[in-house]
Amino acid sequence: MTKKYFGGCDVGSTTGKAAILDENGAIVSTTVVPSEIDPEITSIQALEKACAQVADLSSYKDLARIVGTGYGRNEVAFANENISEISCHAMGTFYCNRDIKTIVDIGGQDVKTIAIADDGSVLEFAMNDKCAAGTGRFLEAMSRIFRMDLEEFSLLSLNARKIIPVTAQCSVFAESEVISLLARKNPPEEVAAGIKSAVSKRCFSLLKRIGMRPLVTVTGGCAKNQGLIKSLSKKINMEVTALPVDPQIIGALGAAVFASRNGRS
Repeated sequence: MTKKYFGGCDVGSTTGKAAILDENGAIVSTTVVPSEIDPEITSIQALEKACAQVADLSSYKDLARIVGTGYGRNEVAFANENISEISCHAMGTFYCNRDIKTIVDIGGQDVKTIAIADDGSVLEFAMNDKCAAGTGRFLEAMSRIFRMDLEEFSLLSLNARKIIPVTAQCSVFAESEVISLLARKNPPEEVAAGIKSAVSKRCFSLLKRIGMRPLVTVTGGCAKNQGLIKSLSKKINMEVTALPVDPQIIGALGAAVFASRNGRS
């Protein structure tokens, strides 16, 4: 193998993501896999699947450097370096679009807002409390109440003529509230709009803590939820900027960028 390749792996609570860059800094492969109980197994599966897409790579062991990130990053013993997901999401976003200055990262178990400096580093960040309300798992639970998959649920609120508020701050109480609203024959799309509005409000409160600056983007799997993006755009009074790559792999991409930079020094 003559070319060098650099890998980033984001070990999240629900999925593992990997990204591989070539020596010119171009993305050559990305992948998303379900998380296993063991974070190291998750990272190996993600990286091996990504390597299988590159003719020059037979294994993750062929990568010149690997950076791990995400909640399980410290369990990835073979990584050359571990960097926080906040820094990696900032760097991955900076790689995609240097004009973006603010990120809303909606993960499986938490929500983070990140202010990006002009060099791609982190200026400021804020995280939600330990409650799961507003996270990816919360939206998954809500989709199950509606007997829909996540893609169907993401589109449901787009047809709403009005928003029926969902006021409970706790995810458990919010589920009970939504079940009661549906049982009272409220239109499902209007209840779904209330759910998306509640999540947007939580995101907006975190954005205010870091000093929101345009452009604003959303990373994580929930960035694919069209109803949520529409609701958040309305709440912050500006369009959410779409990323040119899968928003779910931004943390892994940022890790790969760090691997490439540090692997050259």
